Amino acid sequence: MKKVSIVVPCYNEEESLPIFYDEVEKITKKLDAEIEYVFINDGSKDNTLKIIRFLAKKDKRVRYVSFSRNFGKEAAMLAGLEYATGDYVTTMDADLQDPPELLLEMFDALENEDYDICAAKSKSRNGYSFLRKSFTKWFYKIIAKISKTEMVDGARDFRLMKRIVVDAIISMKEYNRYSKGLFSFVGFDTKWIEFENKERVAGTTKWNFWKLFSYAIEGIVAFSTTPLIIAAGVGIILCVVSFLMILFIIARTLIFGDPVSGWPSLVCIIFFLSGIQLFATGIIGEYLAKTYLETKKRPIYIVKETEKNIKKEK
Repeated sequence: MKKVSIVVPCYNEEESLPIFYDEVEKITKKLDAEIEYVFINDGSKDNTLKIIRFLAKKDKRVRYVSFSRNFGKEAAMLAGLEYATGDYVTTMDADLQDPPELLLEMFDALENEDYDICAAKSKSRNGYSFLRKSFTKWFYKIIAKISKTEMVDGARDFRLMKRIVVDAIISMKEYNRYSKGLFSFVGFDTKWIEFENKERVAGTTKWNFWKLFSYAIEGIVAFSTTPLIIAAGVGIILCVVSFLMILFIIARTLIFGDPVSGWPSLVCIIFFLSGIQLFATGIIGEYLAKTYLETKKRPIYIVKETEKNIKKEK
């Protein structure tokens, strides 16, 4: 019998967790597989850890890792994959926006079809604000053009993977992580399942616009160097334009005399070029910052407690 590990990153999910556990239990009972839960408490400030402890005492299949502080969802997902022991491993959100019933189709695809991964993608963005919908749409269009790694529009972190895929992802120890890109980077045969986007079952989202924007920048910097090429290209174009303008001014001065007027336009040009320079410097700085963080070799996460602590207390 195959073993399926369910990895669940949690940050302030006290309202969602009991509902999530009950709903997933209804589905896993239909799976011809051994089940393992791996909850990751990502420095929650509510009662999330208490609920996870309760589940671990109640159900021997429940394991957990509690961080010393909030390290982010990417770190939580990596920890879950590293601690999972299943032949198949899935990553799910605790808010039930990832429909548990899809696990049945995913499991069947890995068992009976020639796939290594079965992943979910939303075919609609119901519940998203107009700004978020537009931003997400343009992000996937841009990254599809500038990255050599395929990014599937609407792709979720929710997927069931064989152990060989999980080991490949774990082997990449980069500090600045973008899981959607890493899932695509490792390759392997993937089956995609489309579903209608669902609202959170409880609680509130932890992702505001600026967090999403920062996450998008993380993805672009992690999987494309095109912004650096764009910055260099803009610099070359402006140099050529500036040279042509110098030739034009020299010619006009020789023919019509010395034109001194035009300082407002000169100020505008200075501001424009200064903006371009700062923009290019910002792009370079973003890449340097990522390099700087990588060279520090700091741990991606720090574990404070696991289910073994409960066993010791007994």
